Amino acid sequence: YGGDISKGLENVPVCIEKGLCEEGLPKFQYTPENVQGVGCDVDPSEVTLPGCSCRSASCVPSSCPCLRFGLAYTEGCFLEQREDSGASYSQPVFECNVLCVCGESCQSRVVQSGLQTRLCVFRTENRGWGVVTLEAIGRGRFVCEYAGEVIGFEEARRRQLSQTPEDKNYIIAVQEHGGLQGLGVTFVDPAFMGNVGRFLNHSCNPNLIMMPVRVHSVVPRLALFSSRDIEPGEELTFDYSGGHTEKRVGAGDLQRKVCLCAEQNCTGFLPLDISVL
Repeated sequence: YGGDISKGLENVPVCIEKGLCEEGLPKFQYTPENVQGVGCDVDPSEVTLPGCSCRSASCVPSSCPCLRFGLAYTEGCFLEQREDSGASYSQPVFECNVLCVCGESCQSRVVQSGLQTRLCVFRTENRGWGVVTLEAIGRGRFVCEYAGEVIGFEEARRRQLSQTPEDKNYIIAVQEHGGLQGLGVTFVDPAFMGNVGRFLNHSCNPNLIMMPVRVHSVVPRLALFSSRDIEPGEELTFDYSGGHTEKRVGAGDLQRKVCLCAEQNCTGFLPLDISVL
């Protein structure tokens, strides 16, 4: 393993499998965080959320406005009752931000600390590129973001409809419900600008779960947490559909991509976001 495809933009190098060169990777611009794309009205890099005035070492839900929807983490791990809510994201997750008085040690600062785990991009046998972890990851730990261009509905629709069956679909649509006015769908496309998350493969039995987390901006960051203990050398995967049951579409209506995860519960096809079609 060697190199660093992030070019120093992450806390730890994102290496590439030994014997492979970065020139063989798809052409894209590396960005550790979301960037504003076509149809996105808010720049994700702008601070648009208020901060708290908590003077304690670590904020508590009873007094911190950032935690008004409850505590999301304990000792850096995602709380299981949050995880069990599945893809409905019934309670939005907010972290303390740059405007908050609390310190860097606050338990409500996890995703904003960035990549902490050594990851490696490798070539799979039949699924293109993939990502393995080079170190053990405990259950509930933040692993990485799925970062890229945040785009609007019409742009997401245009990009998806212009794809051929051979094209890799990077667009992830995260649907949020309840708990906060204005929650809706966030479209992230790391095809042209993205981070290591763009190389993660889908699995019908994944070891990562995606949760939208808001730090400094109303635009959520698509954070990936481990859903179980993960051993060094294991491939990292998540469910591209977020666990949603898809609407049934006639086989002749759309060109579906075959799923090659080989899990016992495999649905046979990669998820397709019907909401933009």
